[in-house]
Amino acid sequence: MHEMGIALQIIEIAKSAIPEALAGTPVEAVNLRVGKLTAIVPESLRFCFEIVSRDTPLEGAKLVVEEIPVVALCKGCGHSFTIDGPSFVCEKCQSGDLQILSGRELTVVSLEAAEEGPD
Repeated sequence: MHEMGIALQIIEIAKSAIPEALAGTPVEAVNLRVGKLTAIVPESLRFCFEIVSRDTPLEGAKLVVEEIPVVALCKGCGHSFTIDGPSFVCEKCQSGDLQILSGRELTVVSLEAAEEGPD
């Protein structure tokens, strides 16, 4: 299960992104973009994140995963399309000479910190 290693890396990236001025402020959400070609199972990643975030500033934070589809560009005919299945051929001309435009992403997009209450 490679999701555990990825969850550990997300924790490290997120912890390093918290500004010193906000140290101690609870993180409510970590927003990710995950491409379909990464073979990450979002539910498994959330489970692993919950485990590895214990006793960190991210404990209790929600992991929000935006799944990015596989989009390809046919180098033969110039057609751009979304790949939904295992066949990596152009749906228009059947060429296999494709450029993958998206679907490989694994990006921590943002963190959402809790709002401070009134003093």
